[in-house]
Amino acid sequence: MTYNLELEFARRIAVEAGENAKRLRAGGISAEIKPDDSPVTIADKDNERLIREAIEREFPGDGVLGEEGSSKPGTSGRRWIIDPIDGTRDFVRDNRFWCVLVALEEADESLAGVAHFPMLAETYWASRGGGSYRNGERLHVSAVASIESAVFCPNGLQLAQAAPHLPRVMDLMQRCWAVRSYGGALDGCMLAAGKTDVWFEPKVEVWDLSALKLIIEEAGGLFFALDGSRRIDRKNAIACAPGVGNAVRQAFGIV
Repeated sequence: MTYNLELEFARRIAVEAGENAKRLRAGGISAEIKPDDSPVTIADKDNERLIREAIEREFPGDGVLGEEGSSKPGTSGRRWIIDPIDGTRDFVRDNRFWCVLVALEEADESLAGVAHFPMLAETYWASRGGGSYRNGERLHVSAVASIESAVFCPNGLQLAQAAPHLPRVMDLMQRCWAVRSYGGALDGCMLAAGKTDVWFEPKVEVWDLSALKLIIEEAGGLFFALDGSRRIDRKNAIACAPGVGNAVRQAFGIV
């Protein structure tokens, strides 16, 4: 299956949500702090409502899981996973790297996924077996085959969850050709586009990863958690170009 219907819907609703967030931000925005110390704005909540209601209209049998509290089991065995604004800190500070993430999964595998960056005019998407794209251009990860030639994008190094991994991360950083950090979703998408080569997240949730994992894998990249599995519910994530896969696993002590 190509999931064209679902993919077209996800692209359309992600763009609509992006325009909604831009409109709300233009009217002035402030952030509240959630129990996990992450910020949330009226745009996060309204975007999730907008996307959830569209799913319920067009795919009423599907379940829904959203960062801002949406949870519906559904009857089809499929589930839409929503991050209404990924990069709320960027959104609050008026940086350009925030995005809307929408993905559809079944049996713990993403079937279709979209990452829309309204301020960059870039939309990344993929479907299982159908390839990965940015604004219609087919994506491929880089052919980099050595850590010494790699661009490494570590995120969240200020977090407590990163502390146990910092010695390994610092060692890897010092071996790499360059170190950049644009913000989780953009780092993952840039890896899929062959612009970066290694991405690490020490603290992450399923709504952060469902679309990005598919976009990366369909571009030929590797995705795994620190336990070596491909699951997105392990609270951490690594992705990389296949040419540096063994080196990255060794660097993080993954057997």
